[in-house]
Amino acid sequence: MGSDWKNKLFFGDNLDILRDYIPPASVDLIYLDPPFNSKATYNVLFAEKSGEQSAAQITAFEDTWHWGLESEAAYKEVVTEGPRKLADLLQALRSFLGQNDMMAYLTMMAIRLVELHRVLKPTGSIYLHCDPTASHFLKIILDSIFGPKNFQGEIIWRRTAAHVSGKRWPRLHDVILNFAKDLRNVIFNPIKISPDEGWIKREYRFEDDRGQYMLDNLTGAGVTKGPSGQPWRGIDPAKIGAGRHWRYHPDTLDKLDADSRIYWPKTGKYPKLKQYLHESGGTALGDIWTDIQVIGRTSAERLGYPTQKPEALLERIIRASSNEDDVVLDPFCGCGTAIAVAERLNRRWLGIDITHLAITLIKKRLIDSFGEELSPYEIIGDPKDFPSACHLAEVNRHQFEWWALSLVDAQPAQDKKKGADTGIDGYIYFFDDNSGKARKIVVQVKSGKHVSVSQIRDLKGVIQREKAVIGAFITLHEPTKPMWGEAAGAGFYEPESLPGEKYPRLQILTISDLLAGKGLLYPRYAPAATFKKAPRQKKGPTPEENQGQLL
Repeated sequence: MGSDWKNKLFFGDNLDILRDYIPPASVDLIYLDPPFNSKATYNVLFAEKSGEQSAAQITAFEDTWHWGLESEAAYKEVVTEGPRKLADLLQALRSFLGQNDMMAYLTMMAIRLVELHRVLKPTGSIYLHCDPTASHFLKIILDSIFGPKNFQGEIIWRRTAAHVSGKRWPRLHDVILNFAKDLRNVIFNPIKISPDEGWIKREYRFEDDRGQYMLDNLTGAGVTKGPSGQPWRGIDPAKIGAGRHWRYHPDTLDKLDADSRIYWPKTGKYPKLKQYLHESGGTALGDIWTDIQVIGRTSAERLGYPTQKPEALLERIIRASSNEDDVVLDPFCGCGTAIAVAERLNRRWLGIDITHLAITLIKKRLIDSFGEELSPYEIIGDPKDFPSACHLAEVNRHQFEWWALSLVDAQPAQDKKKGADTGIDGYIYFFDDNSGKARKIVVQVKSGKHVSVSQIRDLKGVIQREKAVIGAFITLHEPTKPMWGEAAGAGFYEPESLPGEKYPRLQILTISDLLAGKGLLYPRYAPAATFKKAPRQKKGPTPEENQGQLL
């Protein structure tokens, strides 16, 4: 990779990031898996298929995809300043759908897809992973931006087995829409996969001393005047059907026949080419993908993030539509599967997400997966100093809390807009002995200008209620002297397995402390258990080469 390049993670709205940071024609491949519209009532859901919800995504997006001032402004911008065909289409869709959540979703996607088209190189392509509920609308939006002639395909990914689904056909698949910036110049590396037993049984029905083989045409459509259009062994290809030609030069046909590579039927005129199974290298992959499974609940790959996609799926897309050192962009990067695969396959990458929870997960995933092999990267958009921390707290208190929790590697405790306040914003789990039992730290984050000793007393109660060994109070503004005294009165946690070691049971940390490098004090003699650890990986393709081979 170029010595001056540094991969980037952006925190913020991807529309703003695209416009402010990413130049035109600078990206080779875009993959996006935006939140789906997954109910006929046009309610946007952000949940696992099991029903488990992602608090981060719900809070981050629940105002974004409802029709309101933001979607109205985006609609007016596209209609007045966007591509003419897209403007006409959105007006027609609004007339058809009205002002509801689906229209908000399509409008907010449309304005972003215009920017994604802008940043894509002429040789680049985009893969939009979407739910069948909205895929037909998204397809015509992509047609209006990229042009129908640049449609590369609609990939059907079978993601689950059939199950009872009331009075409708069970939904087994997701749709991945693939468009090129310019189909004439697009990067595309065809892929072969190992044929399944059914395919082998159907197609490789013949066998000789060389092995199993199938029969393939020796002629192609159309008449030519060159050698391949002339009769061979008494057979005139121009007289076959509407007129054809030999796919090989007559001299090559002679060599193939001498090598017993041509099958001559006992009846009929036309010979066929023998294609041997052991020489095929697999079958060409089409637009129906049934060989990649979803991530199981017990899979080492699973990190617990809603809608996490398997790395095999992203590896196939990245290998097919980019080359080493190309730039891969994921504007809804979630837990960072596209980024992790791009890193492993030696691509450069850009990731954008609107939640600090996602940024935290990606940071941990990358270091767990690649260690010292990890390419240099930087995070843009998160607070780097006290004024920017104050600004985030003013703009979005919930995002501030998630960011503050990330500074101590704590996991968010709950969706901030749902349910009663339990007095806990985050958890940290750690081990300090060999029992296998994790110890708990409870974390509170305060962004208000006024903090008081009563909040420390309340945290003491939370520590007891939750049977935690330590409590952490993170505050944007300076604590009072009575707060320090109350915290000191909580005493120390002294692990039985670590004689002589003791840690303040209630610790106060300011944001300025954390930005200066100060951290929580607790035993770190064993790996933390707060976030699930991603499996360690080495750069390069995975051993499961049969998941998809370049031709």
